Amino acid sequence: MGRSSELDGLTTLPELLNRSIETYADREALRQYDRKANLWKSVSYRELGDEVARWRHAWQASGFARGDRVAILMPNGVDTVCADQGALANGLVPVPLHAIDTPGACAFILIDSQATALVTNKVARWRQILNTGVDLPDLRLVIVTDPDPHEEIQSHEPVEIVTLEDWLAREAQTEELPAGPLEDDLAGIVYTSGTTGRPKGVMLTHKNIVSNVKATLECVSPRDGDIFLSFLPLSHTFERSAGYYLPLATGCTIVYNRSILLLAEDLKTVRPTVIISVPRVYERIYARVQNTLAKASAAVRYLFDWAVEVGWRDFCKKNRMPVERSGRAWLDGFVRGFLMRKVASTLLSQFGGRLRIAISGGAALNPKIARTFCGLGLPIIQGYGMTETSPIIAGNSVEFNQPDTVGKPFNNLDVRLGEGGEIQVRGPSVMKGYWRRPDDTATAFTKDGWLRTGDVGEFTPEGLLKIKGRIKEIIVTSTGEKVPPADLESAIETDPLFSQTLILGEGRPYISLIAVVDPAEWQRLTDSLGLEPTGEASLASPAAKSAALKRAKAAAANFPNYALPRAIVLTKDPWTIENGLLTPTLKLKRGPLNQRFKKEIEQLYATHG
Repeated sequence: MGRSSELDGLTTLPELLNRSIETYADREALRQYDRKANLWKSVSYRELGDEVARWRHAWQASGFARGDRVAILMPNGVDTVCADQGALANGLVPVPLHAIDTPGACAFILIDSQATALVTNKVARWRQILNTGVDLPDLRLVIVTDPDPHEEIQSHEPVEIVTLEDWLAREAQTEELPAGPLEDDLAGIVYTSGTTGRPKGVMLTHKNIVSNVKATLECVSPRDGDIFLSFLPLSHTFERSAGYYLPLATGCTIVYNRSILLLAEDLKTVRPTVIISVPRVYERIYARVQNTLAKASAAVRYLFDWAVEVGWRDFCKKNRMPVERSGRAWLDGFVRGFLMRKVASTLLSQFGGRLRIAISGGAALNPKIARTFCGLGLPIIQGYGMTETSPIIAGNSVEFNQPDTVGKPFNNLDVRLGEGGEIQVRGPSVMKGYWRRPDDTATAFTKDGWLRTGDVGEFTPEGLLKIKGRIKEIIVTSTGEKVPPADLESAIETDPLFSQTLILGEGRPYISLIAVVDPAEWQRLTDSLGLEPTGEASLASPAAKSAALKRAKAAAANFPNYALPRAIVLTKDPWTIENGLLTPTLKLKRGPLNQRFKKEIEQLYATHG
C-alpha cells in the first residue's frame, strides 16, 4: 500500500516540504560532500526549513514578485534545493537549467523564459553566457553561491551580481513574507532536451507535480530511513519529481553524488537503498560485471549464467510471466540455496549492497540487462513518462513487475491508444502548455483534449503498457523495412566492446553502425588481432571492423536479419553533453551526430550511390 494518503489535502510543493519539516524535524534531509572541508555534511529537515526561510526573505527583500521566473544553473546540492524551495514558497517560478549545458543553450532559455534572476555557482558560468553576446533584457540579478577566491565581481557588470552570502544578508530588510502559491500556479518551466530544434518550455503547475508525486507513491513506497542517491540532473523532471520532491515529501534522506565520474565509488560509500536512474547507468554497471567475468574462468562464467537463469525463473513465476523451460530446472533448489547469494553479491556489491529499489526511466531497458538484474535479486522497476506529464505516466512496482512493459498507468490518469497506436494521456499531471508557444501547445493535444505523447504502445491482457517505439524514431530503409534504432542500439551495447552506438539507414539500402569502443575491450580485441590499440589506423582496420561487426550482430541476434548492421565505423571519442552529441538526459542527438560523421556515413554507402 502506498503512502499517498499521508499527503491528503496538500496541494502545493511548499506544503509537502513544510509537512516533513514539522514531522521529521531532526531527521537527516540532505547530505553533500564539502570539497573544502573534505568531508560529507548533513542538513536536517529543521535546518533545511530555516535555510529556505532565509532565501524567502532575501527574494522578498530583492523585490521579486509572484510569477517572476528565476533560473537555476547549478549542480545538484543543498543550495539548489534552497533556491528552488525558497522561490516556490514565494510564488516565484523556477526555471531549471542543466548544470553543464552550453552557454548558448543557457542564454536561449534565459531569454525565452524571460528570467529576472539567475542563481549559479560560479561567476565564470555567468561570464560564459554573457560572452555569447546575446541581449538579456529581463535579467536583473545574478546570485553566485560558490565564487572562486580569484573571481572578481566588477562594478560595471550589465546586471547586478552578488555573492550568496551577501544576498542572504538582505533577509534582515524584510519581516513579512508573501502568501504561498495556489495549486494552479506555475511550479516550474522545464525545458525539453531538444534532440532536434530549439527546446520548448513545459509549464508545470503545483497541482501537476504534486498529483504525480502522490500517484508515484502508490507505485513505489519509500520506507523510513530510505536513502536516495541523487545523480541525475535536477533539470531532468524524472529526477526532480521522483528523486527530489518525493523523498522530501516522505521524510527520506537525499545524498548528492560528488560527480558522475565518482558514481561507482559513491554507490559503495553511501550505500543507498533507492536510486532513480536512466538505463545508461545500469548498462555501464552490467558492462563492468561482464568485464570482470571475461577475466574469470569458463567455470565461473557458467555458474554466473546458471544463477541468473534460476533467479529469472523465480522472478517470472512471482510476476506471472512465461517461465523458461530447462532440463536442469529440477536443480533450482540446489542452485538457489548454495550459489545464488554468492553470485548475486557480484552485482549487488556494485550498488553498495543494500539497494532495495532501483527505478529506471527515460528510455527502454535492454531485456538482457533486465533479466540479469532481476534474476540476481535486484528487480529494476521500469516506468514511463515525459516532461509534459510531470513526468510519470505508468510504472511497475515491487509487488508486480514485468520488465518487458512499463507497468500500469497511474490510477489518476486516463491513457488511451489513438491513431497508429499513439499513447495519449489526460489527467491532473498533464502540463498547462508550452511557455509562450500557443501553436505548439495546440498541436500537442488532440481536438478532444488528450496529450499526444508521440510514442506507440499497446496494452497486455493484464492492462500493462508496452512501448513499441516512437512515431518519428523509426528508420525506414530504401527496401521498405522498418527498424527501431533505439532498441537495436540498446541490444548492441550489451556487448562491452561498445560504449555508445548510433544506428543508421534511413532511406538507405541497409543498416549501418557507428560505435564508440570501450578502451579496455578495444585493447583486448586489438591484442587478439595483433593490432596497435592506440593507433587511429587500427580503427579502420578491416580485421577490427569485421570482428566488431560480428560481435554487434551477435548481440542483436534476436532482431530480424534486415535489421542487423552490415557496415561499421569505429571511434574512440565519447559522445557527451559537453561536445553537443548527447542531451542532458543522455539521449543521442541524432542530427548533430549525423552531421559529425557525415563524411564517414557517405563512405559507408558510397558503393550503393
